[in-house]
Amino acid sequence: MTEPQVWTLIGVFAAALFGVIGIVTTSFTRVLRSEIGRLDARLDGLEARFEARFSAMESRLTAVETRLTGIERRLDGLDRDVAALTKRVMGLDSE
Repeated sequence: MTEPQVWTLIGVFAAALFGVIGIVTTSFTRVLRSEIGRLDARLDGLEARFEARFSAMESRLTAVETRLTGIERRLDGLDRDVAALTKRVMGLDSE
């Protein structure tokens, strides 16, 4: 082969290589974008489910807090009654 033919073959192979790299890059980019879009949609669905679960958990915790407040009031009343009985039994009332 003569020297111009070699340079022509090198140019053809380089052009083919760059063409293949361009096609592969384009297809990879399209696949990556579609997968990211699918993942984003899936995460949005998960976010909605977690929001529902957290709001349900928040309402249950509010109910527990309400019940604990009632128990605390009853214990305060019991403590006051025991203190009054103790004072009466020990004779500390008349002081």
